[in-house]
Amino acid sequence: MQQLIKGVRRFRTEVFPSKKALFADLAKGQSPIAAMISCADSRVDMQLVTQSEPGQLFWFRNAGNIVPPFGAVLGAASATIEYAMEALEIPNLIVCGHSDCGAMKGLLKQNLAETMPTVASWLRFADVPRQMVLGDPSMSEAERLDALVRENVLAQLAHLQTHPAVAVRLARGTLKMHGWVYDIETGEITAFDAQRGCFVPLDQEPLPHATPAPRSSALGGRP
Repeated sequence: MQQLIKGVRRFRTEVFPSKKALFADLAKGQSPIAAMISCADSRVDMQLVTQSEPGQLFWFRNAGNIVPPFGAVLGAASATIEYAMEALEIPNLIVCGHSDCGAMKGLLKQNLAETMPTVASWLRFADVPRQMVLGDPSMSEAERLDALVRENVLAQLAHLQTHPAVAVRLARGTLKMHGWVYDIETGEITAFDAQRGCFVPLDQEPLPHATPAPRSSALGGRP
């Protein structure tokens, strides 16, 4: 705790004064660049990785970067997504998985419910990608985990599209979706490219994204 307290003191005496104008503006409201759903893993600091300033990233964290389909659990995830889309009208929505994910490791264990029943219940929303990777006997344990991390990101992007606030924005063409995987050891990020159907380096041009095509001109989408 002493380390955390020292950090607070340094923030108040050094960091805050250097960004006083920024915090004065933020006190009046927020207009984030992106909403991000990532894992609660303490090694995953996406504000650091993206070099975001306060107010730029609307960040929701949970075990396994999971988003239940709409109506399955009307809890924190659904409320956060709805607020991001309706109240803040954030233009980008990111699901970010990461290497060596403990939640994904737990998903591959057979007896998880015996020791962590609440975690097991939450991870049921990643059961489809789990079944997909378990169905390939040619994979090594490490390959299966890496594949599960990527497939889970895609599954949660699909779940997001069941949320009305997201579906309407997609139909209107006012929202872009992104699926990322962050490698803790190398610092690299790969992103799902919907056009090519695979994960590619994030810094490629044009910027890879996972946005489905707008599908309803009646809602203001492109024809």
